[in-house]
Amino acid sequence: MKASITEKLFFGHEPSAELIAILLVYFVQGILGLARLAVSFFLKDELSLGPAEVSALLGIVAIPWMIKPAFGFLSDGLPIWGYRRRPYLVLSGIFGALSWICLATVVHSAWAATLAIALSSLSIAVSDVIVDSLVVERARQESLSAAGSLQSLCWGASALGGLITAYFSGSLLQHFSTHTVFAMTASFPLLVSLGAWLITETRVTEPPNWVVVGQQLRQLRQALSQKEIWMPTAFLFLWQATPTAESAFFFFNTNELGFEPEFLGRVRLVTSVAALLGIWVFQRFLKTVPFRVIFGWSTVLSACLGMTMLILVTHVNRTLGIDDHWFSLGDSLVLTVMGQIAYMPVLVLAARLCPPGVEATLFALLMSITNLAALLSYEMGAVLTHWLGINETNFQALWLLVVITNLSTLLPLPLLGWLPTSDSQSLHEDRVLHPLPCPEADVSASKHLGQPFLPDLVTELICQPGLPEPIKEPVD
Repeated sequence: MKASITEKLFFGHEPSAELIAILLVYFVQGILGLARLAVSFFLKDELSLGPAEVSALLGIVAIPWMIKPAFGFLSDGLPIWGYRRRPYLVLSGIFGALSWICLATVVHSAWAATLAIALSSLSIAVSDVIVDSLVVERARQESLSAAGSLQSLCWGASALGGLITAYFSGSLLQHFSTHTVFAMTASFPLLVSLGAWLITETRVTEPPNWVVVGQQLRQLRQALSQKEIWMPTAFLFLWQATPTAESAFFFFNTNELGFEPEFLGRVRLVTSVAALLGIWVFQRFLKTVPFRVIFGWSTVLSACLGMTMLILVTHVNRTLGIDDHWFSLGDSLVLTVMGQIAYMPVLVLAARLCPPGVEATLFALLMSITNLAALLSYEMGAVLTHWLGINETNFQALWLLVVITNLSTLLPLPLLGWLPTSDSQSLHEDRVLHPLPCPEADVSASKHLGQPFLPDLVTELICQPGLPEPIKEPVD
């Protein structure tokens, strides 16, 4: 029975105490979704922010995910009480809990909300970097035939956390205030602090040695100068940087269509299940498919499917006799599966690009670059939303925003040649690290999975091309 559980539940990885602690971090990232809808309604109703303002705020609070390598350097060069990993995990959990307590009690303005949410973002970014460093050796031992299994396992832990809280994120708002939900959420980051004590770590006796950090920076610069690394990285940046319409859709779904929090919670439940299905499909059938094939077809199919949102925006579904609720559920389900399949190769590709010696740092840097692209995506979405005159009550130009955001995702396709060929996926052992488990975001996040820091500020009904419906990590 133990062998069967290890093989099927943990994808062949021994369920040690340290692995459980690692998975606990990702589980917490998923379970923080309990406050996702509460944050959305808090910003919209209590702080009276418009769709453009919410989209801009999303970009600001993503900043900690763009400086993740700095946290890695800090952890390596500045041990706390002789330990490089465990104290940072403990502190990240405490700061995460503090951020939700502030949202529940003293936050009453947009700037205060931005600071509190950014603190939550910082806490999860730090814990994510620490977990990356813990799994480097474990990932090195993963064979090429098992490539992606560790990512899938960690994504599954995050998906499980999201699945548990999916429905309750909406139903709780029917009975409690947003501040009460924030107070409940504050307890979950403390699980990261408790899990830190399961980490096996030898106490460092030497004083902080910043020479090591300098060596890492030189290795990092040398790695990034290689064409085989910077070209795929540039493609991922462009692939992620296209504008998003998420914030506008949240206001459309709640103000125009009248979706209640409880229904939005049901949508989260459906899409969380769909995210798990997408992980299973990738793990079972697609993990050996060439990167160019997956990125190409998933982008085209997702862009085509994303256009179905025009049916909802123009209310054509009502003419066809399809209720708004059912149409939204079906569309979100399909696009979530498609998006999850599309994003999994990002983690595998990023990990395979990392040469030995700077694996965790370079991986964090690559994910930080995609996080920067996500920030640009949200800010461009905010600008487009403002230019088109879309606000809390005016959605006449929303159809045009849908067309622009969907077609823009096709722009990077001519650059598919920048990705490794099918032959180059079987990289030599001496040049590449096997995949690192770093799911940088909630599996039910809408466009950019790399943002687990804040459970979506926007609804899970937003279906963006190429990526699952409403995510952070490693913006990892």
